[in-house]
Amino acid sequence: MGLFTAIDTAASGMGAQRLRTDVIADNIANATTTRTAEGGPYKRSRVIMRPRVEQAFWRSPFLPDGMDNGVGKGVRVSEIQKDSAPPRLVYDPSHPDRILSGPNKDYVEMPNVDIVTEMTDMIAASRSYEANASIVEGSKTMFLRALDIGSKI
Repeated sequence: MGLFTAIDTAASGMGAQRLRTDVIADNIANATTTRTAEGGPYKRSRVIMRPRVEQAFWRSPFLPDGMDNGVGKGVRVSEIQKDSAPPRLVYDPSHPDRILSGPNKDYVEMPNVDIVTEMTDMIAASRSYEANASIVEGSKTMFLRALDIGSKI
């Protein structure tokens, strides 16, 4: 394990959580967008993260074979996925994007964004970012103490 492995791992988490926060902010900003370039209402986006798996140069003696590939390597964003949940129907006969015919006449297809869910996800992303920042600070303090001990020898 390298000297900066903990910082690299935490930095990957910080980057992923920053992107997650940006996507959540985009969802909140478009919570009432009924018309998009693709047609129809805005669809909620979500960030899909996967573990960073690289060539393992360190093996944990505590994990069974095959379970330690990528342990301690961090995360990466594999994709930003659109939510396939159906849009919400809201009755508004004066809205310009209302459905003009059929059983849902005078309803508007609204985005599948739930503000409470988005705010909960935003808090979770923020706390995860803070936890990773604490790891970076702790690692930095540990390195400085190690240098201090080494200079006294």
